[in-house]
This record gives sequence, C-alpha cells and structure tokens, in this order.
Amino acid sequence: MAGAAALQGATGRMAWRLRSPMPPSARTVLEGFPPVQAQLLYSRGLPSPAQARAFLSFDPVSHDPFALPDMEAAVGRMRQALQKREGIGVFGDFDVDGLSATALLATALRPLGCLIVPYIPHRVDEGHGLSMQAVERLAAQDVRLLITVDCGISSHKEIAYAAGMGIDTIVTDHHLPPQQTPLALAVVDPRLHGSSYPFAELTGAGLALKLAQGLYSAMSFPTAHLLPPLFPLAALGTIADVAPLVDENRSIVRQGLAHMSRTPSVGLNALVRSARLEGRALDTESVGWQLAPRLNASGRIDSADLSYRLLVTQSSQEAAALAQSLEQQNRQRQEMTEEAYRKAKSILEPGPLLMVGDPSFSPGIIGLVAGRLAEEFARPSVVISQGVETSRGSCRSVPWFDIGRALYQIEEAVGGFVRHGGHAQAAGFTVETQRLPVLRQALTRLAAERLRQTSNGNQDEALPAPWLDVDMETPLGTLPRDVYRQVQSLAPFGPGNPEPVFLSRAVQVLEARPMGAGGKHLRLKLKDGGIAWNAVAFGQGDRLPAGATRLDIAYAVEMDHWGGQERLQLRVLDFRVVG
Repeated sequence: MAGAAALQGATGRMAWRLRSPMPPSARTVLEGFPPVQAQLLYSRGLPSPAQARAFLSFDPVSHDPFALPDMEAAVGRMRQALQKREGIGVFGDFDVDGLSATALLATALRPLGCLIVPYIPHRVDEGHGLSMQAVERLAAQDVRLLITVDCGISSHKEIAYAAGMGIDTIVTDHHLPPQQTPLALAVVDPRLHGSSYPFAELTGAGLALKLAQGLYSAMSFPTAHLLPPLFPLAALGTIADVAPLVDENRSIVRQGLAHMSRTPSVGLNALVRSARLEGRALDTESVGWQLAPRLNASGRIDSADLSYRLLVTQSSQEAAALAQSLEQQNRQRQEMTEEAYRKAKSILEPGPLLMVGDPSFSPGIIGLVAGRLAEEFARPSVVISQGVETSRGSCRSVPWFDIGRALYQIEEAVGGFVRHGGHAQAAGFTVETQRLPVLRQALTRLAAERLRQTSNGNQDEALPAPWLDVDMETPLGTLPRDVYRQVQSLAPFGPGNPEPVFLSRAVQVLEARPMGAGGKHLRLKLKDGGIAWNAVAFGQGDRLPAGATRLDIAYAVEMDHWGGQERLQLRVLDFRVVG
C-alpha cells in the first residue's frame, strides 16, 4: 500500500515513521513528474498520472448545495424573508470559524437588500451555543428568521423557545449531531444520519458558503459575487478549525488563499498588515498561526464582536483601529495563556487522560492550554475553568481518542451536561461543578479502555509515542534547489494533506546558535555534499549538546521572509545527534 509506514527508531522528541518508498513500477508510471513530487504524490495514495494531475490541478471542487439535508427548505424560507423584508438574525460562535461564517452570510446577503441582525455570544457571560437570552434579544429586534452558523445542532430548548416567540430557525452546523435533532424549520448538517452529501467535513464557514451558493443559485444571482469577498472568509474558518484539507475543503482553501491577498475586504487587509504579512503570498501556516489567533483574541479576552466588526467593516479607518486593538488583545492573550499553562503543568496528575481545573483559569484560554498539554504529553487533555455552581471545560485530544464522541458516551454516567459538543480532536462542555469528580472518573476510564485497545493490552502508562510521519528519505546534498516549488505544488497543507517532511542523515553542523527570547529556538547552518542550508528548529533551543557535529534531521522546506527578503530554509521538526 502506498504510504504504508516503516518504523524508524528515534532518540529525538518523536518517533519517526517513514512512508514506503516508491517502487520502480510506480516510478515508471509517474515518470513525467519530478522525482520529489512523484514520491509525495505516491505517498498520498495518488499512484496514477490521472489521479496526480487531478490533485495538482486548480479545478474547483464544488458539490451541489442542494444535496445537503434541508437545503431546499432553508433557501425557500430565506427567499420568503427577503420578499417580506423580515429581519434575519445570524447567530454564530465566537471562534474564528463561527465569526467567519457569520461575516460570510452577512456579506453574501448584503447585496440582496437583507436586514441582517448578527449575534456573536460573549464567551464568559453566555458561553457556547444558542441561549434563551440571545433569542429574546433577537426577538426584540424584530427578527423573524434565525440562522445559526457553526452551532445549533444541540439547541433543542432554545429553538423551541424561538418558535414560541414566532421565530423560524435554520440550523447550519457541522458538529456531530445528537440522536434527536432540534425541531427547527431546517437542519443543514452534512453529518446527519441519512445525508447524501458527498463530503462530511465542511466547517461552519464552509456550510455558510454552501447556503449562500444555494440561495444565489435559486435566485439566479450571479455567482461571480461569491468569489472575492466570500471564499477568503470560508478559507479562514476552514483553516482555523483545523478541518481536513481534502475534497471540497481543499478547493475552498485554495480559492480563498488565492483571493485573500487581493480581497476587497478592508478588514482582512488591515489584519494582514497588522500581522506584517503584506506583500506575501498567504498560506495555511500564516493564516492558522498569525491571522486566526488575532481574530480569536477578542473573544478570549472580552467580546468577539470586535473581530466580527473587523471582518465586515467597509471603512479603512475603522479597520485599522480594530486591527490595532486586536494586536493588543493578542499580546494579552499570550501572557494569560503562558501563566495558566505553567500553573496547569504544576498541578497535573499522570494518567491516560490529563484533566486539570482551577478557578483562576479564564474560559477564553483553556482551549489553548489544553492544546499545549495534549501536544507536549501526547494524551487527551481537559482544562477546566472552575466555577462555584458550573464549570466550563475545553478538551483537546490525540489521534487514538475521539473526545467529542467520548462526551456523548459518558453523558449518562455524568448525569448530564448543561451543554457540550465538538469534534474528534477538540470539544467543550459546561457542567455542574459538583459533577466534576464523576466526569473525571468516567472520561479517564474511557480513555484507559481505548488506550488498551490501541496499545494491544499494554498498561495505561504505556502511552503511544507521538509520531512524525516522514514522506521521503534523501541525502541533504542531493535535495534539488527547486524542491520548494515541487512541494508547494501539493499545497494547501493541513490535516488530510500534511506538509511534506523529509529525512536526511548525518548532516554536518556548521553553525548552531540560540534564537528568540531565552534562547528558546535554534538557528542552524547545515552542510552535506558541499551544499549548505540555513535551518531553524523552533522550541528546541535546549536540545543540542555542545560539540555536536552531525545530526539526523526530519524537516520541512520553507521560504523565510525575514528582513523583507525571501530565502529557502529548512524547518527542523526533530533531530538526533549522531556525532
């Protein structure tokens, strides 16, 4: 099987898993492709020229929006609202996917003359999901049609309450649905049982795009209006939500990134300038690690309304001021996260699942802390903002444990949640504080059972090591100088289509010096076969022993934009000393 793993031992931070090299027969079939590109295509399960060309092409993938559940009913009700000049409320979550989805629908409906009433809940005051308070506020603004984006699939009581107040609700949500869906006018979720939609991994922003496509199609509205303003927003939500970049998601992100650098959105342009990315071709890394955290910052510190306003403003002056405010809030978010992370590590208890809670943990940063714990310790992690009566938890997981499904599985044992939901690798909940001990016990037991299945009956502490999948082993000296072009032909990268990783052995260390605050990172110059490469190893400043002369390195090839200049460099993901 293409991509079958051969285990490689490692004394680095991770175990290295080398994908199967391309056999001569496959090399013959793909002889029209450059060698590095051919190996990367083969390792992604694309062994034929037709499959490879289809993957590399820029032909957009766009499935029929009316194949989504209840799309006909949703579009019909939206058209009725347009004809009657009814107020349309758009309720989105406060993360980047929800913000992008809300801004996307508002942008799409604006040229149709809609009266849009956006609503982004306050993370601390209201929490995730639709609330009675939100319904009442929307009703007070004469909303008669409510569209939820990136949420709503579990909001049974709130949607029934809205119906009692004369508000029809269209749910658009991509989260795992409960056994019983809410009694909304339409529930548009590709994960619904019986859905015939060919791709189940759309995000909230992706579904908002499909709803806009469906409406435009039904009204014979020119779809050219979709491209410049909408695809960047859909791409933003898709990247930030760490969705698999395959099928329609890959197409959305590809088109969104292509338009993002020349988007007519003054808000996105101001955000790009604030992140010092102007003049660069944006990619999934710059969006996911620089733009998305800035948009998330407002909701983590105060109200996400600031970020929503940035995404929809048509004033350059307002956009600049909002982007500057987000920059300040992002710095504050970083400080809060670091403080909470240090405290969480100091009170952790070992086990197959990590759970830590404290009254001082802000609900706005517990997801970030959980993510760092899961990454560092390679096990599912739950961080809880502990309250007197209720507590909020944020969960981040590892490939062997589906945390979103786990919350459904333990719901009865816990005695019920106030609310919960999420995905396989990221989820959240609100629960009565008195139920936290039984929640910990139930989740830990489930994680231990799953771990035993994964590790063939080993003890709970025999946790699976974090893996680094390596696409190709090659001497560094033979790496072609056009390798970056060959690699980028497979972009955009993300889950489902990871950034290619190379392995080179016994490379010579010419220079090694610490970089960044406290020497946290490494700046390297590496040589092999008479050719020298600049390299950087983030977060590994304390790993290289003095006097080390040769390394085995696992790395990605990237373009460094430091000082306004572009140059190729290696981003070393892991290394081991061999001499």
